[in-house]
Amino acid sequence: MKYYIIAGEASGDLHGSNLIKQLRQLDTAADIRCWGGDMMEQAGAKVVKHYRELAFMGFIEVVMNLRTILKNLDTCKKDILAYKPDVLVLIDYPGFNLRIAEWAKEQGIKVAFYISPQVWAWKEGRVKKIKQTVDKMLVILPFEKDFYRDKWNYEVEYVGHPLIEVVKEARAQTPAKPFSDKPVIALLPGSRRQEVQMKLPIMLTMARYFPEYQFVVAQAPSLDDAFVNGFVSAYPNVSLVKGQTYPLLMQAKAALVTSGTATLETALFGVPEVVCYKGSSISYFVAKRLIKVKYISLVNLIMDKPVVKELIQHDLTEANLLKELTLLLKDEHKQQQMKADYAALWTLLGEGNASRRAAQSIVDML
Repeated sequence: MKYYIIAGEASGDLHGSNLIKQLRQLDTAADIRCWGGDMMEQAGAKVVKHYRELAFMGFIEVVMNLRTILKNLDTCKKDILAYKPDVLVLIDYPGFNLRIAEWAKEQGIKVAFYISPQVWAWKEGRVKKIKQTVDKMLVILPFEKDFYRDKWNYEVEYVGHPLIEVVKEARAQTPAKPFSDKPVIALLPGSRRQEVQMKLPIMLTMARYFPEYQFVVAQAPSLDDAFVNGFVSAYPNVSLVKGQTYPLLMQAKAALVTSGTATLETALFGVPEVVCYKGSSISYFVAKRLIKVKYISLVNLIMDKPVVKELIQHDLTEANLLKELTLLLKDEHKQQQMKADYAALWTLLGEGNASRRAAQSIVDML
């Protein structure tokens, strides 16, 4: 069978690579073409376009890059038509992928969507388009199945969260060489240039207050060295690692983490964290009026309570970050409570094997 897979971000590349591995086990004749990243390529797919050319953050940034986005859509459609896949597999990245899904349906192409857009948070009206254009929706958060069924009369399949299997595998590996003789605090500023520019300078100020710790920045593979070095060079107790986020989290005593998938990864490694978000003023203004959820971190959303502190926009200040990081490092009661909440989080998300379940569902669909 021929599979065309589209992932537009680093997390999609990770989950896409594991899906590809399972597809190739279940379908030994699988021919896979994709938009994604290095991990999907290593798993055996032919990468047409890298996700680093696709990731635009925030409303203003999307508008500014609209011409590029439209060009990418056109290129993608032409490539799909030329390839003639048996199924189109879309991984998250809704702004782009839902447009492709609508077009693919018109072409008579089967569509599977793995990792639902967060329609329960904002743009709920997208569910109408999903029902019309997606043949199989595979969801990874436990509350999403009820949301689709009870509110929209749309049956979706819950496969579990793919991070469970990824983190389990990472934790079972031989520990990496220590990053420092000092205890380590991890900084995870994200994979997009815009978000790193907004948040990393504030995160780095913490290095002045805790000279007894080594601060280690997890540099996304999509970011060039000179760009990230420009922020960290002024701090003697800050270093960079690239492609070693999981070994870093296995050693970290605490972490400052940009909102997104990394907040859940950090929790699954058991690392106390502060969630950081800061966007352009206009993007934040628009988002605040559209987004309907109580929390921005996946940890708090899944647990439905404030397990980890979220410092959002104007609250993301040096003073507030210092207060919260101090609590994580010094307050034993807070540490124990977070540990208990993290254990409950593991229970909620299940035993893993999401990639296998998703791949089996897609193969069965064909």
